[in-house]
Amino acid sequence: MLSPMQHKKIAASLFSALKSGKALTPITETHPGISIDDAYKISLAFLDLRVVKNNEKIVGKKIGVTSKAVQDMLGVFQPDFGFLTDGMAVLDGRVNVDCLISPRAEAEIAFKLHTDLKGPGITGKDVLAATKYIQPCFEIVDSRILDWKIKIQDTVADNASCGVFILGDKKVNPNDLDMASLEVVVRKNGIAISRGMGSSVQGSPENAVAWLANTLGEYGIPFLAGETILSGSLVPLEPVIKGDKMHMEIPNLGSCEVEFV
Repeated sequence: MLSPMQHKKIAASLFSALKSGKALTPITETHPGISIDDAYKISLAFLDLRVVKNNEKIVGKKIGVTSKAVQDMLGVFQPDFGFLTDGMAVLDGRVNVDCLISPRAEAEIAFKLHTDLKGPGITGKDVLAATKYIQPCFEIVDSRILDWKIKIQDTVADNASCGVFILGDKKVNPNDLDMASLEVVVRKNGIAISRGMGSSVQGSPENAVAWLANTLGEYGIPFLAGETILSGSLVPLEPVIKGDKMHMEIPNLGSCEVEFV
């Protein structure tokens, strides 16, 4: 276990990396004894710096590393979790890559809540009942850890490697869909590069959201009405550079586009 002072010091280093664009040596190398509980406390301190120093507001939560494709790619074999702020939301579909370190695009399904949820004991059915609508979403993950050499403690401390997110325009009631059978096709610069199913995310996206509600509930953190919850990538992460354009399409749910400038 690390001390509260170490938590704050590591959080300050992550915040500095966010601001400077210079990645850190893996925290699991500099602090081999770090636990997931330590990592979560670091993430809270990191979040506090964003709120206090950047005047950001919390607008939701996210789960990551949920599908086998992403787990195999990163070598991390359990989900991570973090927070979304208004400073991470991209409203015009244009992402400035100069503000990121090593961005990768994920195609996800976002849940907009109309009811509070607090674990433990939340089920996928509870999530669907609490959801106002779902949207297609690109999350652009961006590790503050050098070369994406992460273990689960690194990514949890680093706010689940969240960079920015972009929501599609269409809003759909999830109860009108078979969530597990939803299929996304992702295109990069007009060429289809990957496809994935809702079932690849813990059996169905609402199950991933339930896991996140229960995990954060153990720390006394609820989901709040009005928040957006990202349920994890349905496809492998795709590195992106300036000039790239990404497009995702989910039949019956809609599309989302992002351009990197």
